[in-house]
Order: sequence, then C-alpha cells, then structure tokens
Amino acid sequence: MESKFTGSLLEQIGTHIVFMLMVTFTLGIATPWAVCYLINWYAKNVTIDGRRIKFGGNGGDLFVQYIKWFLLTIVTLGIYSFWLCINMTKWVVKNCHLE
Repeated sequence: MESKFTGSLLEQIGTHIVFMLMVTFTLGIATPWAVCYLINWYAKNVTIDGRRIKFGGNGGDLFVQYIKWFLLTIVTLGIYSFWLCINMTKWVVKNCHLE
C-alpha cells in the first residue's frame, strides 16, 4: 500500500493564511468552517493506493458539535474538555472517505 501527500509548501502557507484570516476576522465564529477548509485541503492532497481521500464534513455540522462539546464542558465543570481532542479526531475521521 502506497500513501503520498501531493500538496506544496506555498499551497500550505496560503491555506493556513486563509484559515487564520477566517478565524480572526469573524472573531472565532467561523472557526468550524475554517477547520473544515483546512482539513479538506489536506484530504484533497492525500492519496492512498492511488485513491484520493474525500472529506465530507462541513462547518455547520462541526458548529453543532462545538456547541454540544461546549455545553458538556460547562455542565461537567471542565472535565469533558479532556475528551475534546479525541472527539474532534473522531469527527474528522468519520467524515473522511476514499473516492
């Protein structure tokens, strides 16, 4: 099985600049959409056995997850925050598919 990444350094820098601008100019409100934009770029540039990865997640779905995770963190007095990183990873993987 052969995997490869085809993105360039300039594309990556540009993608990260767009990500930062989206987050900064919306005061963080567009973070879920910016995250999806970034993950989508990475997915489009990964090939596994000649097949591309397709990221099917969208900012609206991630925004709903953020709200849920935020409320659970408040209700559990911060304890739920230990699971945020793993839940984000699970959400990303759940939304990635081979074309």
